[in-house]
Amino acid sequence: MVQPIIAPSILSSDFAKLGAQSRMMVDYGADWLHVDIMDGHFVPNISFGPTVVKCLRAELLKGEAFFDCHMMVTDPLRWVEPMADAGADQYTFHYEACYDHEEVIKAIKAKGMKAGIAIKPATSVEVVYPLVDQLDLVLVMTVEPGFGGQKFQQDMMPKVAALRERYPNLNIEVDGGLGPQTVDDAGAAGANVIVAGTSVYHSDSPPRTIKEMRDKLITYQKDIEMAAEHPEIVTIQQEILPVPAAASA
Repeated sequence: MVQPIIAPSILSSDFAKLGAQSRMMVDYGADWLHVDIMDGHFVPNISFGPTVVKCLRAELLKGEAFFDCHMMVTDPLRWVEPMADAGADQYTFHYEACYDHEEVIKAIKAKGMKAGIAIKPATSVEVVYPLVDQLDLVLVMTVEPGFGGQKFQQDMMPKVAALRERYPNLNIEVDGGLGPQTVDDAGAAGANVIVAGTSVYHSDSPPRTIKEMRDKLITYQKDIEMAAEHPEIVTIQQEILPVPAAASA
């Protein structure tokens, strides 16, 4: 059974206070810290790289914080070793960034990190199916990668639902425009890892926001597990629900 995970994106922090604010997020109840690495080539923006991650790891030791690193880079294989040496726990690279995905996954695992793969909104979810057995996580982008503060794309949820139906024990992450108002769509579809930047960092009460999103995930996970264990209940509910007038016309 997968666990509900809230991963505040440190891209939304004040970089002058990166270490202190990252520790605050952990103290506020964050399960992971989402670390966005952008090279200015794969996406039209530059964030930071292994040097900053290494400094952050000195502030938050292994075991204190899980670094969920989202690699928006054109050559993901090149950065596996530097990120591992910097203290990354999970290395998620983009399907669109390379051709030999298995080579990158093997390199990630060889360095002792968990392996994830991300897909952009325009990429079909089916492309990751042959790789899932080698992965710890699939990230479904709900915005175009490269910038924070974008609007959540609800039409990405069928990808999440398709993954959850096929892989009930897979960590499925969504990233982009997530907050208390949109986490319901993600949770109902089957996502269990929520990346939230602006909605947490700019909240009047980050601890309350983190807890609210986690509680919603827990509720939806129970519903999904119930449906998987007792499909006959869902069938009965579908049979007794009234048909909307528009659908019966």
